[in-house]
Amino acid sequence: MLTLFHDLVELMSNSSCQISESDPCRDESTALILKFVAMATILVTGITGIAIPLLRNRRGSGEVLQAAKAFAAGVILATGFVHMLRDATEAFNHRCLKSYSHAWSKFPFAGFFAMVSALFTLLVDFIATQYYERKLREDSSSGGSEHGVINDLEEELLRSEIVEVKDVREERTIVGMHAHGSHHRHSHHQNHDHDDHGHGSGDDHGHSHSHSFDDVEGSIRHVVVSQVLELGIVSHSMIIGLSLGVSQSPCTMRPLIAALSFHQFFEGFALGGCISEAKFKTSSATIMACFFALTTPIGVAIGTCIASNFNPYSPGALITEGILDSLSAGILVYMALVDLIAADFLSKKMRCSFQLQIVSFCLLFLGAGCMSSLALWA
Repeated sequence: MLTLFHDLVELMSNSSCQISESDPCRDESTALILKFVAMATILVTGITGIAIPLLRNRRGSGEVLQAAKAFAAGVILATGFVHMLRDATEAFNHRCLKSYSHAWSKFPFAGFFAMVSALFTLLVDFIATQYYERKLREDSSSGGSEHGVINDLEEELLRSEIVEVKDVREERTIVGMHAHGSHHRHSHHQNHDHDDHGHGSGDDHGHSHSHSFDDVEGSIRHVVVSQVLELGIVSHSMIIGLSLGVSQSPCTMRPLIAALSFHQFFEGFALGGCISEAKFKTSSATIMACFFALTTPIGVAIGTCIASNFNPYSPGALITEGILDSLSAGILVYMALVDLIAADFLSKKMRCSFQLQIVSFCLLFLGAGCMSSLALWA
């Protein structure tokens, strides 16, 4: 075991390509200052991005939040396609890796690992949805009083349904008082027949129960999406944090800090929107927000600690970077297309508002375009 670990460390640190040959802008003291700046900047932007939709949810989220999520989805999609896949391809085709072995450049491993990652994310998404739906059916059949995410959703929907039913009953009462004088006999006859057949209250109750169950299942979907999205974003954030932390080139780090701050803000915005739609408890939402905001700065800190003994151009480092970047790309592309873009753009709310459709599509392409343009510098 120790021999294997020693070989792995040696593979990560030794290479026929020296750092000084590949990185003429190396400056460790300036890079260290920039790393502290990066940790503070990325932490602030991440907290700000995820806090906006969560705080707005307390006052009710509207079309503005929906449109902003479309922009964030475009940013995440471009991050996966343009940035992560490109970095993975460059790592697998790096000349230092080719001098070690040509096998990694003979097969499109970047696309392959991205495909595997997307399919695995689909599997996790499917299993998690099945788990929560089964738990909902078991809780409904047993009538248990356990407190959790499912019960929180049921209570939230029940409160909204009670308010809706109360408003409908008040409206019916007012209408009934106006119509009582002229339709008393006809109404009495209809009520008598209705009571004889015994269908009225049962049908209303069945429809109400079915509507509530469908709403809970929709909310379960929001819960799964938010958790899987956080898993994908956190894994990606740790990888880019490590990449920034091990870098000793200020020329590379300055544009990278700007790009990471930009996409960290909008990744947080998209994640915060999903968390707010899932209606988590305040404590759970806060934990998820902090976990997201702290991941990249922690990755930068870890990368800074190992930077002195780490050669980013060693075969082991290039292979690891290529695989992890590819896996992150697959996760981000799947989550952006399936759980953000498709879920929002094919929703009933989007179909019912032509103005929201135009604005959302424009912001989607704008977000993807802005994040893609950053590839010119980082």
